[in-house]
Amino acid sequence: MATRQRSRIEECAWVAEVERAVADGGASSEESARWRRQCVYRVPACIKDLNRKAYQPQVVSLGPFHHGEPHLLPMDAHKRRALVHFLRRARRPLAEFAAAVAGAGERLEGAYEGLGDEWRRAGGGGSGGDEGYGRFVELMVTDGCFLLEVMRTATGWEVNDYAAEDPVFSAHGLLYTVPYIRRDMLMIENQLPLLVLDRLLAVERGKDDGSADLINRLVLLFVSPTTAWWPATGVGLALHPLDILRRSLLYGPPPPPPTPPSPRAPLPEPDDIIRSAEELYEAGVRFKRSATSSLLDIRFHRGTLSLPPIAVDDTTEYMLLNLMALERLHAGAGNDVTAYVFFMDNMVDSARDVALLTSRRIVYNTVGSDKAVAKLFSGLSRDVVLEPHSALDDVHREVNAYCRKRRNRWRANLVHTYFRSPWSFLSLAAAVFLLAMTVMQTVYTVLPYYDDKS
Repeated sequence: MATRQRSRIEECAWVAEVERAVADGGASSEESARWRRQCVYRVPACIKDLNRKAYQPQVVSLGPFHHGEPHLLPMDAHKRRALVHFLRRARRPLAEFAAAVAGAGERLEGAYEGLGDEWRRAGGGGSGGDEGYGRFVELMVTDGCFLLEVMRTATGWEVNDYAAEDPVFSAHGLLYTVPYIRRDMLMIENQLPLLVLDRLLAVERGKDDGSADLINRLVLLFVSPTTAWWPATGVGLALHPLDILRRSLLYGPPPPPPTPPSPRAPLPEPDDIIRSAEELYEAGVRFKRSATSSLLDIRFHRGTLSLPPIAVDDTTEYMLLNLMALERLHAGAGNDVTAYVFFMDNMVDSARDVALLTSRRIVYNTVGSDKAVAKLFSGLSRDVVLEPHSALDDVHREVNAYCRKRRNRWRANLVHTYFRSPWSFLSLAAAVFLLAMTVMQTVYTVLPYYDDKS
């Protein structure tokens, strides 16, 4: 009976499939190669449910994940029109561009995590066949040409040959439509691999090298024209626009490596609290704008905390959340943006903290009230995961050690008790004045006695 039951189980399809996977010794290397190609991810529900709007494109879809959604369909006509303008200017047939993109089809398919079978070629494990793969190549070429046209027009890279009334590529479109396209380009699910642009430019320019630096500079100039800087040369082609933005925000001298705790060293005092900016200021910490805008450029030296400047506008929340999602989903991306956001979330608790950092030219507030900026930072670090030894751990430890010194604690208590509001300061001043008057009255009362006695 047991032998018969075992033979039935061995005939099950899933048992045979798993046994073949176990016998295949090269499966692990294939999995590693597949994961190395992935760079565009779907945001898990546990992250997306915290703020769904932050990961949803509003105007344009780039790539297959949001293609065909009803509210994004109006932009498809402008995509096709941009493709025609691009081909007319390039003076090359569409078939050449499609063939160049199709030649990198396997790498482009592998860039998307969980790409649906309707986009894959039949030989690649999908059920879409040649028709589905043809749709994928068409999507890559159309979206790639549209992206090139938008970036070139917005940055003045080439002469604008569109009509003056064009809803996207005119001055009116650059003012009212392109900012939303720029924001949608920062959504992690809405990324287009820059390999597509590399293949398109190789055909347009007639040479197959030297496009990586050009693409990096063009994308960086479009997504972050003022606040971020990155040399973008000699570093190879970036993964996608969000990857370029992250690299630019982290560019600069690397921070000193975190000091791992020694097994023989005494355990430090349990102090995991990152105090707010106002509390640190009351304890004697002074704030200074860092020399660079790199998020890694955070230092604490002799009571002065140096922080990089950050411009807070309507896209800051979406930008930081998608950068944190990229670090969480892409192996090897690091944890630097997440550590910075966690640090700033604890640093900014109230509007007074924002006002203090604004007065030091660390925060540039363009969203309105200081309270709105504080609310923005307070919702960024929910359910974040930090590396065990972050580069900011040493800064955190030095700041807390400074605040634990007795004279700094006394100073903080004095400021918090008597200088928090004008009324408490006036009451302290009145008490000091009355004490001085009492002392003077006592002195003037005692002096005649000694004069008479002498």
